[in-house]
This record gives sequence, C-alpha cells and structure tokens, in this order.
Amino acid sequence: MNLIRILLVDDHPVVREGYRRLLGRQPGFSVVAEAGDGEAARAAFAEHRPDIVLMDLSMPGGGGFPAAEAILAGDAQARIIVVSMHQGAIFAQKAMAAGARGFVSKSSPPDELIRAIKTVMSGRRVLSDDMAQEFARTSLDDDVAGLTPRERDILLLLVRGMNGRAIAQDLGLSSKTVQNNLSQIRAKLGASGDADLVLKAQRAGLVPAL
Repeated sequence: MNLIRILLVDDHPVVREGYRRLLGRQPGFSVVAEAGDGEAARAAFAEHRPDIVLMDLSMPGGGGFPAAEAILAGDAQARIIVVSMHQGAIFAQKAMAAGARGFVSKSSPPDELIRAIKTVMSGRRVLSDDMAQEFARTSLDDDVAGLTPRERDILLLLVRGMNGRAIAQDLGLSSKTVQNNLSQIRAKLGASGDADLVLKAQRAGLVPAL
C-alpha cells in the first residue's frame, strides 16, 4: 500500500499533535513533516514533497494564503487542504480560488478531515459539511438579493400564508401580475413550487423559520 504522505501546517503545537495522533490511527496515512508558520511550510514542502498539505490560515510568517500560493507557484499539482477556524464562505471561496483542493473547518468532526484527505487524493475537491451548507446559504442569499422590491414583497406575503389572489388584493395588483412575479421568483431561487419558495426564504434568513 502506498502511504499518503502529509505535511501539517499550524502555528499551535497542540493542534499539530492532535492531527498527528488522529492521522496516525489511519491505515495508509503518514505525517512526514510539520511547520508552524508560512515560511517553514514552504521549506518543508520543498524538502519532503508531501501528497497532502493540511494548512491553517492564521499563522505568523504571512499566514496560510501566501504560503499556499507560494507552494502552488512552485508545484501546481500540490494538494492543499485548508483547515481553519474561519467558517465564513468568503474564506473558503478565497482558498479554493487560490488553488486549494479542500476546506475543512476546525469545528468539523475528525472523520470529516479523513474524508477530505481521501477525497482530494481521489482527484476531487471537497468542503466539510458545515462549509458546504454555508456555501449553499451564501449562494441563496445572493439569489434573494437579486429579487426586485416587488418580488420581495410578494415572497414575504406568500410566506405569511397568503395565496395569489390575496397577495394581489393586498398589493393592488392583478392576479396575473402576481402569478408572473411568482414564476420569476421561483426561477431566480430555483424553487419547484410555492412550498419550496417558503423554505428557501426561511433558509436565506429573509423570514424566520416557522
């Protein structure tokens, strides 16, 4: 069996020790080097050429983003998985845009990290479950932000339990206009029907969940 050789990059020794113990229990995994800052990470990668780099973002020596970019500049095939306390979708988007193959939040269960390593080794990109949900929510937020003021008003009334005729009366519109707007809203949010629209509006935080 070919070992998956791993470089750990985190400025907290106790975190690296936790990773080392976790990965050491996995058949076929081998931690070949550790680094506590960006500069040491670049040097360790050049020396050991690991299969996987587990990279923290907040570190001395420029942090994880410059370190990842420098490693990828020297080896575009480097497999970097960012493991970070930052859970905002913007951090994952930036990491993936910079060339990282995966993003796992530090609040994820240990088996998520194992799954991420195996997924990246298979040639695919990966997000931990919580980050995947954050990506979906952020994308939905963007879609909701794209609604016109009238469409938002109609959606809010729909969520409150009004049907098309009641919405038309409340807003002083024709039923046809309301139905046309509902069709546009469903298309923009990728909803299959009115019940799905309500659910998506709640997930996006447009209205509180019932």
